[in-house]
Amino acid sequence: MDLLLPLIIVGALVLLVVSAFNGLVSGRNRVDEALGQIQVQLKRRYDLIPNLVEAVKGQMGFEKGVLESVTAARAAAVSAGSTGNTAAQAKAENMLSSSLRTLFANVEAYPTLKSNENVIQLQEQLTSTENQIGFSRQHYNSSVLSYNNSVQSFPGLLFAGAFGFAKRDFFDAPDSEEGVPKVSLS
Repeated sequence: MDLLLPLIIVGALVLLVVSAFNGLVSGRNRVDEALGQIQVQLKRRYDLIPNLVEAVKGQMGFEKGVLESVTAARAAAVSAGSTGNTAAQAKAENMLSSSLRTLFANVEAYPTLKSNENVIQLQEQLTSTENQIGFSRQHYNSSVLSYNNSVQSFPGLLFAGAFGFAKRDFFDAPDSEEGVPKVSLS
């Protein structure tokens, strides 16, 4: 009887540690899966952009700066994605989104481009992909919030550091003034 109480206490503590550890692993895996979904959508966008640039290049000859901006932003986003730094990748992706909005706004000024079936189809695919990226970001940020709450609250707080679980960064959306394209056709 004297040995039973300490065994129950030790058993309860072991269950607490195992439960906290498993919860942290599950949260980390949800965050990783959500980030993977963002990467899938970003890859799709990366693949569509060269086709759109090529489709509008001939008719937007004097808008060369816009096309170069989109191409440079795409390269920076691909490069940032390979670093594993979520904050840097989010910033690069926001710049790419802004460049694409500027391109779309410029396309509106060209009646032949607005009616070109290939350009229309690529714009629709990119718009759909942008929406999917937005949904994936929401899912990722929700998963990060839940995971970070587990890491920073009791009982996870007691075990997170010891087991190597660290707070994750959100995939931030662009600032409102950064996301508004500035178009000047004069």
